[in-house]
Amino acid sequence: MAYKEEYPSRLLSDAVEAISSLPGVGRRSALRLALHLLRQPVENVHHFTEAVNRLRDGVQYCRTCSMISDTEQCAICSDSKRDHGIICVVESVRDVMSIEATGQFNGVYHVLGGIISPIAGVGPSDLTISALEERVKGGGCREVILALDGDVEGETTAFYIYRRLQPFGVTLTSLARGLGFGDSLEYADSLTLGRSIVNRQIFKV
Repeated sequence: MAYKEEYPSRLLSDAVEAISSLPGVGRRSALRLALHLLRQPVENVHHFTEAVNRLRDGVQYCRTCSMISDTEQCAICSDSKRDHGIICVVESVRDVMSIEATGQFNGVYHVLGGIISPIAGVGPSDLTISALEERVKGGGCREVILALDGDVEGETTAFYIYRRLQPFGVTLTSLARGLGFGDSLEYADSLTLGRSIVNRQIFKV
């Protein structure tokens, strides 16, 4: 890694490089954060870095739904009070958190880990669609909610999943269009997202 002459320390330069690699963090903000860390007590900084290390080294992905978890199976999948006959398919962990925040859904989830995007080089085999198909084939599933973003990639992914799951006779639904075309679940307010789940409709091709 090249040493930046504008920094008085190679260690500071390396820290800025590392911090600026985070999404949405520019070099100016990274420098401000690095200098902030230098002003903190050593034990606070060590706690911060240890928490990040534990996150990266210790977090697991649920063997059933691919949600992040501290154990092999996440708290939602292991909850007997949830309706395991309804699977809500989402793009990311953030989408699960957004839907859970509405308090309007009592089923379980399936995290795809992305959406089909030929431009980005992401195909069906890069996602957990086959694992979803196996869950549905295993029996006990009555409904699959395709809770994906309303943009072109989201609609393409939903249609692909619809074709894969249609032969198994489950009801396939999508969110009510309180969410407009192109809207992202991550940024939808809880009220709108909650109503979209409650008023979901049969998926139409």
